[in-house]
Amino acid sequence: MVTTFYPPYHRGGDGVFVYRLSEALSERGHRVDVVHSVDAYRLQRPAEPALTFSHHPRITRYPLESPRPLLSALAAHQLGRPGFYASRLMRLFEERRYDVIHYHNVSLLGGPAVLRLGQAIKLYTTHEYWLICPTHVLFAFNRKACTRRRCLACTLSYGRPPQGWRYSGALARSLAHVDALLVPSQFAIEQHSAIGVDRPMIHLPHFVGEVAPARAPGGPPAEPFFLYAGRLEKLKGVQDLIELFRDYRAARLLIAGDGTYRRHLQDQSRGLDHVRFLGPLHPSALIELYRSALAVLVPSLCYETFGLTAAEALAQGTPAIVRRIGALPEIVDSSGAGFTFESLRQCREALERIRLDPGLRASLGERGRAAAERWWSAEAHLKRYLQIIEDRLARGSSGRQGALGALGSLGEPAAKTDSVRGY
Repeated sequence: MVTTFYPPYHRGGDGVFVYRLSEALSERGHRVDVVHSVDAYRLQRPAEPALTFSHHPRITRYPLESPRPLLSALAAHQLGRPGFYASRLMRLFEERRYDVIHYHNVSLLGGPAVLRLGQAIKLYTTHEYWLICPTHVLFAFNRKACTRRRCLACTLSYGRPPQGWRYSGALARSLAHVDALLVPSQFAIEQHSAIGVDRPMIHLPHFVGEVAPARAPGGPPAEPFFLYAGRLEKLKGVQDLIELFRDYRAARLLIAGDGTYRRHLQDQSRGLDHVRFLGPLHPSALIELYRSALAVLVPSLCYETFGLTAAEALAQGTPAIVRRIGALPEIVDSSGAGFTFESLRQCREALERIRLDPGLRASLGERGRAAAERWWSAEAHLKRYLQIIEDRLARGSSGRQGALGALGSLGEPAAKTDSVRGY
């Protein structure tokens, strides 16, 4: 696994997903190496992370850090190359000789040039829109979802220097080394296709950490609350929720997460005693909050590539109320386990429907749990993921096919894990 962010040095859903995928593969007998950047994390958080994560014995981590985090990140950002990390990465790929190299967010780890390193089946997961957007998020001028490409002016409005390599064809040449892009939503596939990305794209939704067993319908918690969980940035739309809860006091709003917009949101919510900030929480600590919430709210103003928070809530039998933008409607529409909204009035109506009707909440929750078990469980994801790898092997690289014969195992660990050189 090659990624900029990886727990505990992470600040978003992409790091958590890579962690879950690495753990799931390791539990099933595969050896996984994870290369990640500590420098990128330290750009905004110089102290050690407050949260800790356990790591499977079959996982080996290669944290990359330098005496000057800003310079190493800036080199990758501006040059589109590993820069300070180049020699270590080249040595690692030469020595380990992986069967599969799976790239994730590589923006500050090595830019497009890192996609050329190593000889293996190569996959790339589009957690964000880095391939087609210099700011990664298609959120124009930090104001609204992008509908018209003005990349240079938009990049400058974020206070970021332009990336010359984006105008040189370097990205297209590097992508030619990737066998397939794994894209978590149909919406994200359409966005990448519209901009001209011509590599094979495969729809593969993310998976959640745990799917709850079926449960009997129950009433609302003693102190009913709605939950937001995620990064606290302007594009996530939490400011709209606070505005909605300014005069909606029938339930509390709990906000879990952290980000550069947190102080602004806390100032906005001053005097609203029923709005509470919980700070960053470990994914395991979120499970009980998901289960107890009346619903999870996902008010993003940007084009999400998937909507992991909504899927995690549904997996715990809790409905989701999401803004009708980007990939979010795909989760609710396909599961029938919540509501979408375009206006705050519609959002408030959805809150009240769920708050006043415990039976509706329970039935929506069970639909969501069943959908998560079918589409967003680790087993469902890995079955498709490993089949994608086998298909790539069948098209070529036949010399590695025998070494990857154990990849199809989804239950007990592979009997001969040494035969799988890993990721």
